[in-house]
Amino acid sequence: MESVALVVNGVARTVEVEPRRLLVQLIREDLGLTGTHVGCDTSQCGACTVHMDGVAVKSCTVLAVQADGSSVTTIEGMAPEGGLHPLQAAFWEKHGLQCGFCTPGMIMTAADLLASDTDPDDDAIRHALEGNFCRCTGYHNIVAAIREAANKMQVGAATSAEGAPR
Repeated sequence: MESVALVVNGVARTVEVEPRRLLVQLIREDLGLTGTHVGCDTSQCGACTVHMDGVAVKSCTVLAVQADGSSVTTIEGMAPEGGLHPLQAAFWEKHGLQCGFCTPGMIMTAADLLASDTDPDDDAIRHALEGNFCRCTGYHNIVAAIREAANKMQVGAATSAEGAPR
């Protein structure tokens, strides 16, 4: 067994794991955070996407021991206390989900995109989502949801900047 110390959704955790245990297994089974889904076990679908040290990764391709010392954010860590992250709200408002299985991975991938490109066009959004599969809905509403969230986040950032002391 190996000891893995990491911060998950802002909470320091130490977990004893087998060296071959995957990060997705640690998240779901050891920590009980089941919003991160396992869809394919081959890194093709993106349902297991989380942020590790601020970068989107497919947690089915990362060994838990590789996350030692890292900060991990799952879909459960995206929302502010008692609310929804703008991406979560936009997926709901723009009907960017149906069964919801792929949605956490889509949102985590989209958040990674919006961290580096605050105003992506549809092509950039579609390119960012290439590693995420949705089997229920067309990608049109997912793209619209990400575009809507980007707009709301830009307005929120502008409002915050206007209120900042000079």
